[in-house]
Amino acid sequence: MSDFNRQKIVDSVPQKGFFGHPKGLFTLFFTEFWERFSYYGMRAILVYYMYYEVSKGGLGIDESLALSIMSIYGSLVYMSGIIGGWLADRIFGTSNAVFYGGILIMFGHIVLAIPGSVTMFFISMILIVLGTGLLKPNVSSVVGEIYSIHDNRRDAGFSIFYMGINMGAFLSPLVVGTVGMNHNFHLGFGIAAVGMFFGLIVFTFTKKKNLGLAGKTIANPLSPSEKKKVFTWISIAAIILTFLITSAILMGILTFNTFIALVGILGFLIPTIYFVVMYRSPKTTDVERSRIIAYIPLFIAAVMFWAIQEQGSTILANYADKRTQLDFAGIHISPAWFQSLNPLFIITLAPVFAWLWVKLDKNQPTIPQKFSLGLLFSGLSFLVILLPAYVGGADSLVNPLWLVLSYLICVFGELCLSPVGLSATTKLAPAAFSAQTMSLWFLSNAAAQALNAQLVKFYTPETEMAYFGVIGGASIALAIVLFLFAPKIQGYMKGIR
Repeated sequence: MSDFNRQKIVDSVPQKGFFGHPKGLFTLFFTEFWERFSYYGMRAILVYYMYYEVSKGGLGIDESLALSIMSIYGSLVYMSGIIGGWLADRIFGTSNAVFYGGILIMFGHIVLAIPGSVTMFFISMILIVLGTGLLKPNVSSVVGEIYSIHDNRRDAGFSIFYMGINMGAFLSPLVVGTVGMNHNFHLGFGIAAVGMFFGLIVFTFTKKKNLGLAGKTIANPLSPSEKKKVFTWISIAAIILTFLITSAILMGILTFNTFIALVGILGFLIPTIYFVVMYRSPKTTDVERSRIIAYIPLFIAAVMFWAIQEQGSTILANYADKRTQLDFAGIHISPAWFQSLNPLFIITLAPVFAWLWVKLDKNQPTIPQKFSLGLLFSGLSFLVILLPAYVGGADSLVNPLWLVLSYLICVFGELCLSPVGLSATTKLAPAAFSAQTMSLWFLSNAAAQALNAQLVKFYTPETEMAYFGVIGGASIALAIVLFLFAPKIQGYMKGIR
């Protein structure tokens, strides 16, 4: 997009009206707030819905398999962002992508809200994966469009937007989790659907006045002939894929386990292809190739970190349900509530870490050193959670404060790694692959959850201490290696700090 077109879009957006920011930020803040409310509310109870017995309102899926499916779900959500970004850039623009994505997400939750079978569950899974892939990356892109590149409010605007994400993620487990766990899973999913409906209402009725031209420009549109060809190939591919999947299921080739293994392979194969294509491209300069080399260990570190952090909705959710004393200080705690801890701590501590990096200025750790701190904290969060079993035995219920402490320590790591990773990605990305490199960063989470789909199979009450100890120890070991090689990695960054 040319600078002239960028400025034309900015000029079409009312530049005051939401805490000194463009009015469009109001629209995007509450659209994303309600989308995250719906997604994290659904996620707070989904694993319980899968493995609880039918008599308790669940699907009765094997517990280990349910944990693997939950991880694959998360992996596919992040992978689908690649498709959503391409469709927005080439066919219908980011604004339409957000709207279509919200519709799919809402219907996905509606399907979950209807008492049904495992088949209904997978239909909802497909709808939510595709919908989130359309909405999640593109709503962030529209935030970038409402500010000029040189607007000093830009970073603060993204911080406010990020706060909306975490506010939605904080409130939803408390609301949806309470209703879903104490009353009815399907009623909880229904509340998630209503949340997405509110997001669509906000977006639909305020975008014309608040967003102007933002999100309406198609970055690299297909010509009519190209569009016809693409739709033809998509239709053919969909028919062939449907036939192959149906045949494989009927023949017993495609099972839960083979599907999980396939997604696991894709979780690492796709980012590997990204790295190879960017490194070998003639559009990539020698300096940019050096920075790609530097980015590889950071990507691996991010995969290790997210592999631990994302187990908050799988292993730690199961731990809260089965191993934690839920009657505490005179109240009964819903196991879903623990998933509000991560966004709560981020909202509370993000300003502290931002202040700390500014205060340290040139004395702050380098990017690789911050990543190593992230891995150190994530590893410690798993070592902390094994201590109660070591002290009190594997059969006793654990004080919930141990789980709170584990989440808190992991958030220390997230604030060292996640925002730094986003910033580093924009700095290290080759000019010709800036958008693709951002997609690559999100694929670190997809790879992590694909890995988790295999790891969670090893978790049982008997292996609990070994599970937390090995994974936590591996993260700490990788943190030490990354810290030792930090100066070398920094050298490959060619001046980027």
